[in-house]
Amino acid sequence: MRTPNATAFASFGFGWQQLWKYFLHLFLVGVIVGVADAPAQGLFHHEGSFDTAGFALLNVLVAAYGILVLPVVHYGGDWLFLRFMRDEQPQVADVFAGFKKCYLNIVLANLLVVAICGVGFLLLIVPGIIFACRLSFVPYLVMDKGLEPVAAIEKSWFMTRGHGWRIFGMFWLSVFLFLVGLCLLLVGALFALLWIGTAFASLYHAVDLEEQARLSQNGSV
Repeated sequence: MRTPNATAFASFGFGWQQLWKYFLHLFLVGVIVGVADAPAQGLFHHEGSFDTAGFALLNVLVAAYGILVLPVVHYGGDWLFLRFMRDEQPQVADVFAGFKKCYLNIVLANLLVVAICGVGFLLLIVPGIIFACRLSFVPYLVMDKGLEPVAAIEKSWFMTRGHGWRIFGMFWLSVFLFLVGLCLLLVGALFALLWIGTAFASLYHAVDLEEQARLSQNGSV
């Protein structure tokens, strides 16, 4: 099996290869995550009165859903993308594994990342961008390594050292790909999101392999 390199273009290249290799599986994962996103997205397109008690209750329910349910599906989707990058061929139903595997860690890690990035964006935006890039491995670390929230954040910060600009560039390339996908309507946007997901999973996979090799060399010395 060919292993990815920890560069932006290599990550998108390897992600492209694996996307076609497991297209139907990844497409189904993308559909599941998209359907899970729908309730939260629907709130922003609500055309009813914003002064009613019903809409206030809807806000509370959607907020609870966004905190307690949606991150679990997103983390599960990221984990499946990673496993397909490794040619593990998992079950698509594992996208919901977080509800049984590490539910509390997912919810708390997501809240902590959102809080850190939120504070960063309040501090003139740039710190928020840095935090978002350096904490981009947190979902993989929680699901893949079983780390607790604080440990996952510390580990992500360590693993992304020296890769910050690369991740930043990948974010901008992702925005470009998504905008191009939107020009091709829903199918193009979904395809772009799948490719982006495989690229970031590929980058994490490559950095993880590099760290394992480094630890192995240090242990053999």
